[in-house]
Amino acid sequence: MAEPRFLVVRNDEEQYSIWSADRDLPAGWHDTGFAGTREECLAHIDTVWTDMRPRSVREAHS
Repeated sequence: MAEPRFLVVRNDEEQYSIWSADRDLPAGWHDTGFAGTREECLAHIDTVWTDMRPRSVREAHS
């Protein structure tokens, strides 16, 4: 049996999550173009999401 596939998704505040590849994305979330197993997606997020603050907070403090 094949492992479930997931997408790495990001919202407008540049917060990341994973989403099942066989489901429609929820409102406000966008596909980043990375897909894989749950573990692969979480590892990818660990490398790209270096500042956990929402975009609006980062911009207010820059």
